Amino acid sequence: MLRPGKTKSRSFRRVFTRVISKTKLFYKRRKPKHAKCAECGAKLKGVPRLDANKARNTPKTHKRPERPYGGELCSKCMRIRIKENIK
Repeated sequence: MLRPGKTKSRSFRRVFTRVISKTKLFYKRRKPKHAKCAECGAKLKGVPRLDANKARNTPKTHKRPERPYGGELCSKCMRIRIKENIK
């Protein structure tokens, strides 16, 4: 059994859910922040916000885009990096 006050901290978000005839309070973990580009700091598209437990059971191809520097750089910075390497 959980400790009585463990879930009452603000690291858990409060979700009110309707259960049969009444509204009940549930405590859920907050989602992690968005993945950021290593160069410009923009939010990465195609990278889900998963907690460690869900990420472990998700296939690698669902965790980041299938392109060079996928999950590391945004598409704009990736294009610049590739053009620099060609020259």
